[in-house]
Parts: sequence; structure tokens; C-alpha cells
Amino acid sequence: MLESLVSLSLILVGFVGLVAGGELLVRAAVALAAAMRISPLVIGLTVVAFGTSAPELAVTIQSVWSGASNLAVGNVVGSNIANILLVIGVAAIVAPLVVHERVRRIDLPLVIAVSVGVWLLSLDRRLGHLDGVLLCAALLGYLWWSMCEGRREGSCSGASASSLVEPLGPWAMARETVRLLVGLVLLSMGARLLVMGAVDIARVLGVGELVIGLTLVAVGTSLPEVATSVIAGLRGHRDIAVGNLIGSNLFNLLAVLGIGAATSPHGIAVPHAVLKLDLPIMILTAVACVPLFLVGRVGRKAGAVFLAYFAGYLVYVVLRATDSPFRQTFEIGMLAIVAPLTLAAIAVSLYPIFRRRSPD
Repeated sequence: MLESLVSLSLILVGFVGLVAGGELLVRAAVALAAAMRISPLVIGLTVVAFGTSAPELAVTIQSVWSGASNLAVGNVVGSNIANILLVIGVAAIVAPLVVHERVRRIDLPLVIAVSVGVWLLSLDRRLGHLDGVLLCAALLGYLWWSMCEGRREGSCSGASASSLVEPLGPWAMARETVRLLVGLVLLSMGARLLVMGAVDIARVLGVGELVIGLTLVAVGTSLPEVATSVIAGLRGHRDIAVGNLIGSNLFNLLAVLGIGAATSPHGIAVPHAVLKLDLPIMILTAVACVPLFLVGRVGRKAGAVFLAYFAGYLVYVVLRATDSPFRQTFEIGMLAIVAPLTLAAIAVSLYPIFRRRSPD
């Protein structure tokens, strides 16, 4: 009984940490964007996204140096799938998301291209030192271009970010920077405490260690992105909500895998199952965003579909890991349901575009 109360307390404290950290992070990010005359979208794509991906970076570096490189790749791929299906799903249900034109035109295609690039680099079943250096160089190029583009957009639009809050002085900028860092720490600690409590309760209920690792821990690394995107959407800063998850996926692929492969003594081994299934699924989840982002809005119905897809993916991962005899039946059933549903969702998403273009 006492153990259950402690676990519930961890979950409660972790949830409070997530909410408080997300609130601080969003407010500080908006204020800093105004002070630097950069659009909140760029801050969401870079500072916020990279900060919320810190857990993935820590897990990957630790896994690579401890010899568990399989966990390193699985952590990144699973996190990217969760960022699309889980984060978009939850955030869109809470507050429908509005997609910036730059995300549709540049950042989402870049995520798809980088995802395909990582898959191609992994065809030899390993990400070596040269692959890691290439990914890190691409990250630096993206950061440089994003900051230049963000300043150009800010000047062309009359510094639209500055219209959100008043420009900040040096002390105020230092204060907001501290708030941003505190928000990141609270997000990380909140996610860790919540996962610890959930894992303890799962063990009390008799759930196996493997299932816990494939579900609760996998979701736990995406909790900072969930909290940040939801709070940003509720506060009306939807550029940050969408930019956070797109930027996080880029950071996971370019920085987390890049740094891990470049610094590892033997590179990062890519398991056959990840190369055959999980990496293609990661690419397809990014492609699935294209019709929704073209419309410029992700509504609650689309969010519910994404959440259903994520639940199905988690079930499949558990069945595959436990070598369940029901895996093949589940694959056929999911294919029969998901394929028509996906085609229908794409058609519904693209219909408004074709309707606007049709002659009166």
C-alpha cells in the first residue's frame, strides 16, 4: 500500500513538473524570440526542440558508450515515431494546430529527406564515424540557415515576434534565459519521475520488464515534447507547438545519432528489425503529415487517428519483442484497417485544397 502511494506521488509530482516546465519554457521562448527579433517558429524549431530532445541525447550517448548501441538507434527511431503520432495526436486533440507555411515548404520536407538519408546510411547495418560527422555537419548548416532565415523573416514582417511581448533589456534577457533552462530541467525531471511512478505501478500489477521498456519508457522520452506542444497550443503559440516536434525530429536524427556515431569507438550498429520495419515506419509517419500540413491545420479528428496509429504501433512492438503467435494476425488486421483509413484521411485532407482551386 505504501509503495503504491509513493508511486502515485511520483506520478503526480512528475505531472506537475511537466506542466510547470512546459509553461516556463514556452513563456521564456516567446520572450527571447521577441528580444532577438526572431520568429517564435524558429525558436521552436531550434532552442525549444533541441532542449526537449535532451533526454534522447543522454540515453543515446550512454547506450553507445556502454555497448548497447541497439538501444541507441531504437530510442531515436521510437522517439521520432512518437513525436509525430503521439505528440501531434495529443496536442491536436487539446487545441487544433495551425501549420506555418515555412514548415510545409521547408522543414517537413527536410525531416522526410533526412529520415530517408539516415535509412540509406544504415543499409550497411552501421552508422560509422564518417556518417556521424556528416549528420553533425548537416545540423550545423541547418542551425545557421534557420537563424539567418528567422532574422530575415523578422525584419520583413516588421519583427512579428516583437509584437507578442515588449523587447527585453540585458537583465530581462538573462532572466528569461534562466527561466528557459529551469523549464527544461523541470520537463526532464518531471518526465523521469512520472515514468518511475508508472513503472513501479506496472510492476505491482505484474507487467513484464520488456513490455514496460517498450511502452512506458519509450513514451517517457517524448513527454517533454508532449507537454511543451500542448501548453504552447493552449497559449496560442502554435508555431512553437508544431516547430517543437518537427525540430525535435531533426535534432534526434542529426545531433543525437550524429554525435553518437561520431564519438562512439565502433559507431552505432543498426539492428535488422529496425532497418526493415521501424525506420520505414518513421519515414511513413513523416510522410503522413504532408496532406495535413498542406491544409495548414491539424484538427481533433486527425489527432485521434494519429493516437490510434501510435497505440497500434506500440501493440505491434510488444508482440514482435515477445515473439507472440498473434503477431502475424495483428499485422494483417492492421494492414486491412490502416491502409484504407490512411487513404481516406489523405483524401479528406486534400479535398479543401482541390475545392479551393476548382473553378466557380
